[in-house]
Amino acid sequence: MIELRPFDSLGGANHGWLDAKHHFSFAGYHDPARTSWGNLRVWNDDTIQPQTGFPPHPHRDMEIITYVREGAITHQDNLGNRGRTEAGDVQVMSAGTGIRHSEYNLEDVTTKIFQIWIVPTRSGEAPQWGAKPFPKGERSGKFVTLASGYDNDNDALPIRTDARVVGATLRAGETAEYRLGKDRKAYLVPATGAVQIDNLRVNARDGAAISDMDVLRVTAIEDSEIVLVDAA
Repeated sequence: MIELRPFDSLGGANHGWLDAKHHFSFAGYHDPARTSWGNLRVWNDDTIQPQTGFPPHPHRDMEIITYVREGAITHQDNLGNRGRTEAGDVQVMSAGTGIRHSEYNLEDVTTKIFQIWIVPTRSGEAPQWGAKPFPKGERSGKFVTLASGYDNDNDALPIRTDARVVGATLRAGETAEYRLGKDRKAYLVPATGAVQIDNLRVNARDGAAISDMDVLRVTAIEDSEIVLVDAA
């Protein structure tokens, strides 16, 4: 089963410095049919103007993954972590028992990110933060795990939940497969391009909520950059 969520159907708000689109209910946007997808709770498509960003604010008990599509985001938190994550790369914050952080676009260009929140399956642990480059060439034509709650995904950023975040870059006409399992849920968004899944076209920034599918086959209609969450 695949439910297409066209970009134009997403909720959201334009705050001037931030133009936010919400795949799931978030802040002032509420849709009872779009509250979560398995343990995936939030997928925000954020466009952040230069020299602006999110001032310090707290989180707890959430796995927060930031995928940078354009520009760069600079993180700072009360644990002393500071880092700049640029386009194509990923940062992960396990909020744990509580963390306070800021996320700023300190660049002279617009920054575009996907911010993904997944409900943790482990609680009571200290907060942590990490970031990692994932060169697009290394995920050309195939899915690569970016963040994972599983010990055997050694090259991925660790998250404390029963889920994976994976990415792929496909040239037009290429097909990539991901073994999902019929008991799992997936949520797929092309950052760029357009793809086809079971004869369904998914355009850039559309969402596809996928379930009851053992093997997911994704074919690029155009050169495409894809992000997918495999959720419990």
